[in-house]
Amino acid sequence: MLELGTPLQHGAISSINRVFKSAMSEQLGDKHHNPMPEQARLYQRWAEGQVGICVSGNVMIDRSALGEPGNVVLDDHSDLDAFRQWTSAADRQGSQLWIQLNHPGKQIPAALAKVPLAPSAIPLGRGLEKSFNTPRAMTEAEIRATINDFANAAKLAKQVGFKGVQIHGAHGYLVSQFLSPRHNQRQDQWGGNAENRMRFVVEVYHAIRAAVGDDFPVGIKLNSADFMKDGFDESESMAVLTTLDNAGIDLIEISGGTYESPSMMGANQRQSTIDREAYFLEYAEQARKQVRCTLVVTGGFRSSKAMNAALQSGATDMIGLGRPLSLYPDLAKLAIADAGFIADVGNPTTGVKGVDRAAMLSITWYEAQLRRIGRGKLPKPNLSGWYAVFDTFGRLGKHAFVKRRG
Repeated sequence: MLELGTPLQHGAISSINRVFKSAMSEQLGDKHHNPMPEQARLYQRWAEGQVGICVSGNVMIDRSALGEPGNVVLDDHSDLDAFRQWTSAADRQGSQLWIQLNHPGKQIPAALAKVPLAPSAIPLGRGLEKSFNTPRAMTEAEIRATINDFANAAKLAKQVGFKGVQIHGAHGYLVSQFLSPRHNQRQDQWGGNAENRMRFVVEVYHAIRAAVGDDFPVGIKLNSADFMKDGFDESESMAVLTTLDNAGIDLIEISGGTYESPSMMGANQRQSTIDREAYFLEYAEQARKQVRCTLVVTGGFRSSKAMNAALQSGATDMIGLGRPLSLYPDLAKLAIADAGFIADVGNPTTGVKGVDRAAMLSITWYEAQLRRIGRGKLPKPNLSGWYAVFDTFGRLGKHAFVKRRG
């Protein structure tokens, strides 16, 4: 019977089990945007906990386009030895470390970019335009250069020891912006209809594939939908998914939402979906009928029972986990060994809603847990919300309370 502990071998994808650590922002890049030693220790800890595939937090492909102050960047100016120390530390117990490559597009805090680039000169909405500047539409040359940056970063990732590459195509970042009719209103070959809107991600995939070869795993994190009026919907998502599958992509991780409509964090979900734990499993069930590549569903999983049920349904090949792994670095071992395991991810608060919002505590509290692990400490489920606030301020200074996500 298929369960979390079942090994996976499917084409270029190989995993010791069905546990997939989804990308979380670690904020562990140094002032030159190279990975700090804490990054290596953090991923070594997850590897020792026998996570099958670990995907890094989003690594940027262009140091002039950062999503957050502490981002890691992989380009021709990077310290490749620092990356090798990271990948070497994560090579434990058969666990594999993949890199997630990303470009934020217009989802760059105003403090980091006066005029960010995007498919179209359309600002973020729902009040976010106060924290994120209106972008300039990318030129043809800038689009081509960005595609080349993705490919170059993938080539370097393979060179320094990552075992796979994931394109970040979800959550409102640049690839997601190109796919969205709400954010991409171009009338050239990169927009105007659904086929043209998917051209950017298809070109990125082909460029990466050419850079790393046919036997190196390449995946994507893709929204099932943006859950916004006039946004990327399920039918368009399914078309992208099948196009990439036909093109030879190895793995698709299914998520959903943007930071304008954060469904990946549980917003807009029916109670029945929350009870089932898997936010996007119904979409995955339909996707499974269309594609042959490895599928991963991320979002909402907390119990061994729900994880195993999702696997046994046939809708997903691996279980994507984020926040639970920030509090249970041994989760893979625990959940495989105990059919009754349940992860409590808490509900961090300072007790002051305005401070919680300003400090983005729903993100920064978990980042603080990751830094604890990176420093060789245990996660602290009862960690004070105020500790996370001051820890963030100590690292980021004036950027601490600048909104970092759309």
